[in-house]
Amino acid sequence: MQAPVKYTLREQTLWLSSQRVIYWEEAKALLLSDLHFGKTGHFRKEGIAVPQNMYKEDLQRLFQLIQFFKPEQLIIVGDMFHSSANKEMDFFRRWRSDFENLHIQLVKGNHDILKDELYRQMGISVCDSDIATCMAEGDGAFLFTHDISDVDFGLLDKYVFSGHIHPGVRINGLGKQSLAFPCFYFGEQFAVLPAFSKFTGFARIDIYKKDDVFALVNDSVIRVN
Repeated sequence: MQAPVKYTLREQTLWLSSQRVIYWEEAKALLLSDLHFGKTGHFRKEGIAVPQNMYKEDLQRLFQLIQFFKPEQLIIVGDMFHSSANKEMDFFRRWRSDFENLHIQLVKGNHDILKDELYRQMGISVCDSDIATCMAEGDGAFLFTHDISDVDFGLLDKYVFSGHIHPGVRINGLGKQSLAFPCFYFGEQFAVLPAFSKFTGFARIDIYKKDDVFALVNDSVIRVN
C-alpha cells in the first residue's frame, strides 16, 4: 500500500489513502463511505454470478487499513450495508469480533435499512443522516451526512463530509486518450468520499477552480485540481 497523502483542512490533519479511506489524525478516526456490504450476496440471490470473494476482499482490505492506521473509531458516512440482511452478514460478524474495542459510528444512508437491533448486536452506533449533526467522538471539527443535497448550508458553519454519489474524475492522457478514476472531492463547504466498495461504479463530478480533487489511480493518490 502506498504511503497516504497529507491534506490539511480547517486546521485538521487528514491522510488520504489510495484504498479509499481518510485517516483523521486528531480524532484518530478512519472516514469512509459506501461499503455496500452484502451487495454481492443480493446479486447472487437474483441469479447473477458475482463471486463472493469480492466482498471478502473488501473486508480484508479494511482489516489491513485498521492494522496500518490503528484508529480508535470508524466513521462510516452511509451505505454500510447494501440492503436487507443476508448470509454475508455472518462474515462481517466474525470480522467484527476481531475489533471489539473499535468504535463504529454509522451515519445512515439510503441503503441502510436494517433494524436498529441488528446494528446494536454488531456493536454499531447509528445516527440518521438527514440532520447532518453526527460528530466524531470527542471532536466537533466536522459534520457528516450521507447525501450532501440534504444539507442547508445557510444553517451550518461547519465543514461537512458526505458520500452517496461515488465521485469520479476523468484524466486526459496523450492525444485523445482519457480514463476515469474514483476520487476524493473537497469543495469550499463539503467533501465527498469515494465508495469504499470496489463493486460499485462512479459518477463523474463537476470540478471548479477552488476545489481540491485527488484521483485514486491504481495504488496512488494523484492531485488533479
